[in-house]
Amino acid sequence: MHQHNQSTPARLTATATVKLPRLVLFALALVYIVAGLFGRDPWKTDDVVGLAAMLSALDAGGQAWLLPHVGPMALSQDGPMVMWMGAGLIHLLGHWLGDITASRIGNLLWFAMTMWAMWYGTYLLGRRAEAQPLALPFGGEPTIKDYGRMLADAAVLLLLATVGILVRMHETSIVPAIIAWQALAFYALARMLDKPVLGSTVLGIALAGAFLTRAWPGTVPILLAVPIVFVPRSALWSARRWVLWALLLAMTLVLAWWEPARRADPAWMQAWANWNESFFGLPDYEVALRPLRDLPWFLWPIWPLALLSVWQWRHWITAPHIWIPLAFVLGVLLTLPVMTEHSEPDYILLTLPLAVLAAFALPTMRRGVINTLDWFALMCFSVTIVCVWLGWFALHFEIPKQISINIGRQTVGFEPHISWWAVIVAVLVTLGWVAMVLWRVRYHPSMLWRGAVLCAAGITATWALLVLLWMPAVDYVRSYRPMSAQVRHVLTELSEQGGKPACLREQGLSLGPRASLYVFDKIVFSYDSSCPFVLQQTTLKQLQDGTAGYSDGAKVLWLGSRGADRFDRYRLLQVQTK
Repeated sequence: MHQHNQSTPARLTATATVKLPRLVLFALALVYIVAGLFGRDPWKTDDVVGLAAMLSALDAGGQAWLLPHVGPMALSQDGPMVMWMGAGLIHLLGHWLGDITASRIGNLLWFAMTMWAMWYGTYLLGRRAEAQPLALPFGGEPTIKDYGRMLADAAVLLLLATVGILVRMHETSIVPAIIAWQALAFYALARMLDKPVLGSTVLGIALAGAFLTRAWPGTVPILLAVPIVFVPRSALWSARRWVLWALLLAMTLVLAWWEPARRADPAWMQAWANWNESFFGLPDYEVALRPLRDLPWFLWPIWPLALLSVWQWRHWITAPHIWIPLAFVLGVLLTLPVMTEHSEPDYILLTLPLAVLAAFALPTMRRGVINTLDWFALMCFSVTIVCVWLGWFALHFEIPKQISINIGRQTVGFEPHISWWAVIVAVLVTLGWVAMVLWRVRYHPSMLWRGAVLCAAGITATWALLVLLWMPAVDYVRSYRPMSAQVRHVLTELSEQGGKPACLREQGLSLGPRASLYVFDKIVFSYDSSCPFVLQQTTLKQLQDGTAGYSDGAKVLWLGSRGADRFDRYRLLQVQTK
């Protein structure tokens, strides 16, 4: 089955597994997820579309609860899960917290589920005999429990340290939910090693959850991981018959939504089936190569450690602590080449299993290599923190000059104002990072999680500073609220002339602005061709060339754009109708 346990590549002493204080872990995770989640507008595209679907379900009721919509427009993609969670929270808490804040409590719940499932799954794998470090001749190796806990802590910290997921975990989109269901599937497979009934039941729930969150593009990578995990040489081979129960449970749960949805609106389901189908096929050359460009930064800093882990444990490759996370990685890598289009929601499924693999690299690494990781984290995040402060100075005091000019170009029309409480908190966060640096430099701690904690603390501190010092400027650049208010104002004036509210059609309007107008001002679009008012999305270049639609014979009632957008322009036109 596995090679004898005498010479696993893991070598460490009990001092290396000294417990990471729970308070540190919880505080880091809490700062990570809460910073940037509240006190801002929903941003363009995924963030605001998610919120629009939640509000549409509450406003329209009935089948909008089954089938996501943005106002009257069918949003036939992904699945209803995130909408259910968000709309339910707005219904329960919106009265006290406001709709936008209430919807984001969902992110806290998805995040908590991800952290819990990932921690326990890794803990279960880390306690197994195949994962244990080499017994030392005079004792002094860590206890099984301490070792498992150290690995689980490290895996969670390394996930927090992953660059690509940072902004996405703070959006009201499918991303925080799909990673949570994947984490649950990972936990389920780890649990099946000792409790196949419980594990397979949880696996069924996780598969159904993934499907109801992101339909086939989110479920196929997880589904592909399952048969890989149950290969004949693996430790789970004996529990294979329970997979059938998991699949039956998943199908039953999915059908509980599918059947009523199909009856309620066959056209929506057909469009949804087309969306799913359009995802799979052979990508063109450029799309096929895109992961080579995007993944190295998106998965930084976990991918080098995960590669090292697979190499170091290569003689134990079928041991569950390597094989289970590796199966999830392979599931995604087998899916990407047959996707016609891929982006961050697809890449995100690589982060969790790679972080788990990266954690198992730590006990195999020589001290020199671990020190390099520490120093890299110290240098890298000290630089990013300095950069955030530099940008803040440039924005408010116009020094350094060149940076100030560059920022000015991105934030045309923005009026900076200093919020002193935010600056004070930002100074405290910076001092916290300085304390971490001094702790590492002065005390030379021997705990194995120190590099992971430095990476996670560094990225969290950088993010917290961005939120504290930059949020008003970023909000200005990424929110459609002011533009929506202008459109609403013009429509109100038009409606007063005739008595009843002016209708509005759209031309070329993409999903982000359409959802924003609905979220901020409940503006919905008519499909009636006799309506004389049209909101058109075009570009500055098309307006200059005269190639924008309706250019002749239409009266321009309003022209505007979102914040400092340098390309898109929006026009409210009055056109002649037949």
